[in-house]
Amino acid sequence: MTQEEDIKNAVKVLKEGGVILYPTDTVWGIGCDATNAEAVAKVYAIKRRDDSKALICLVDSDARLQRYVRNVPQVAWELIDAAVKPTTVILDGAVNLAPNLIAEDGSIALRITNEAFSKELCYRFQKALVSTSANISGEPAAQNYRDISEELLQSVDYVCWTRRNEHKPHTPSSIIKLGPTGEVTIIRP
Repeated sequence: MTQEEDIKNAVKVLKEGGVILYPTDTVWGIGCDATNAEAVAKVYAIKRRDDSKALICLVDSDARLQRYVRNVPQVAWELIDAAVKPTTVILDGAVNLAPNLIAEDGSIALRITNEAFSKELCYRFQKALVSTSANISGEPAAQNYRDISEELLQSVDYVCWTRRNEHKPHTPSSIIKLGPTGEVTIIRP
């Protein structure tokens, strides 16, 4: 299967409210349409995760990120530009997303991906994409396809083919929370 076909198949499933497993700029992810509350609920159920714990979303560009936050502070752009590894920013004032995806304080965790497959997938889908690590809550994140449990593989609607044969170390993103007055809190270095 070509990467082009893989992306088309994944986008079709996402548009139908399905859940996918896919490679990202960090570890393998469980993904769905970040604007679809039913799809988001499926992800929480698959991960066996309390829905009070927010999930990360991936986007393909600065412009797309701005669709999901009322006001992106300048410090966020500076952090994104200065980051040397994939960095997720938690921003206040989330909008245009599934309500069960937004944290109780109104914030959302977003990351602009620059990895070829996930960036193209986000671009083609034209919406934010949930990107939570491919594991049951409390278990190690799947660095590569071979690390994904059979239970997880069976619980989603589509498993991407791209990068299945890759065997190299991957780590989760850094996570930085930005407060309403510009304070910076490092959640995960």
